[in-house]
Amino acid sequence: MRRLLKTATIVAAFAWLGASQAADLNPAAITITLPKDLKWNTSKDGNSTAVLFGDPNKEGIYGVLTKWSPGHMSHPHFHPNDRFITVISGTWWVGTGTKWDPVLTKAVPAGSFVVHKGKEIHWDGAKDVECVLEIVGMGPATSTLVTETK
Repeated sequence: MRRLLKTATIVAAFAWLGASQAADLNPAAITITLPKDLKWNTSKDGNSTAVLFGDPNKEGIYGVLTKWSPGHMSHPHFHPNDRFITVISGTWWVGTGTKWDPVLTKAVPAGSFVVHKGKEIHWDGAKDVECVLEIVGMGPATSTLVTETK
């Protein structure tokens, strides 16, 4: 029994050491940002953005997380380049064309992938729950408002 207990203790020690060494990752190989460490910037309309990589204000690839506040919808606009969007949580509501009417939007549930085509008119937002999106595109990430039709 003593021998079995001693063997079990040695195996447990090696397992513990192996587990602790597995957590020592090479920072040159991988970078991890925990949710609590994301730097969110809130706009005047109440939406928030956290830059994951790149700089959306400069030329080049960028990735951001965007939180749409419940009840907030953008108005018809377009972006100069394609944008690749994954709905992380909540329901995102999207519409196209110059006629702005939240009733005309299509629900896009969490887990969905959407491509906003460059220079094509769309509008979007959140209705009754917060929506979090991951957006990847080529900067600069500008929006051009379009005159709405009734």
